[in-house]
Amino acid sequence: MAPPPNPFEALELDRAAERREQRDWLEQAWPSGRVVEVDFEGRSALDDRGGLGFRSGGEISASLPERACFLGLAEGRAYFALPGLHAAPDRPEPVGLREAASRLTPFDAGLFAYAKALLLWHTRAAFCGACGSATESIRAGHCRRCRNPDCGLEHYPRTDAAVIVLVRDGQRALIGRSPGWPERRYSTLAGFVEPGESLEDALRREVFEESGVRVGVCRYHSSQPWPFPASLMVGYHADALDPSIQLGEELADARWVGAAQLLDEVRRRETLLPFRVSISYRLIFDWLVEQLGRETVLEVTPEPGLRGPG
Repeated sequence: MAPPPNPFEALELDRAAERREQRDWLEQAWPSGRVVEVDFEGRSALDDRGGLGFRSGGEISASLPERACFLGLAEGRAYFALPGLHAAPDRPEPVGLREAASRLTPFDAGLFAYAKALLLWHTRAAFCGACGSATESIRAGHCRRCRNPDCGLEHYPRTDAAVIVLVRDGQRALIGRSPGWPERRYSTLAGFVEPGESLEDALRREVFEESGVRVGVCRYHSSQPWPFPASLMVGYHADALDPSIQLGEELADARWVGAAQLLDEVRRRETLLPFRVSISYRLIFDWLVEQLGRETVLEVTPEPGLRGPG
């Protein structure tokens, strides 16, 4: 049986890109559409059942706001994102995506991630990178165009590619800890892809820069949108050529661990794994299951992911 998808990976939404330039259709869809509001700190409100606190477009305004972004369609209903958050006495305090994700359904978590990433991009693309003039939102929030008639450059939402990898040496795996993390928190190694660099080359470079370990064969595992603020994490398992550790400047510690050793450390809370919603947790969990079996691993640490559908 295939493992469940990573959090934020399985958003069952038709993005309906063909509707983005159909202003009349968008205006008609707005009043009954469901709106995800995200404030400028990247937070949204939840409802009293712990789901996203949607409002209908008609509750917010009679017509489609210029700042609204069309996200797509699900079960015949249109979904929109809107910057800012309507305060109401009966509304719970807004929460960030990282905090809310483990409580949300896969659909709500994926939609929150989508809305947050798109709205954040708008705040960072308010001015043209070519001439410095102000930009305007077009195509239902999926493009910004320079207002300078002599420029007119169109800017599109960007995603920063990053690699994340569980490096293996026989039955051992490499885990590391960043300087700002709690003493017991360990994770897999990761880093951003540089211009003109393949994913595999980025992986080998980042692992060597951070730990001194040289990597050979790389095997794609899975990917995960990671809107903190705007990344796509591409996950791998990889084999070490030379397991010698020589720490670089980015890690406070790195070490090789066996599966049984790591699970025992987690059981005794001597080592803390990454947050369950992250692909790094998935990479480690799947390796532990491969080595020790699912039942053994689940006795100590839960399945990766979000709340079940419903």
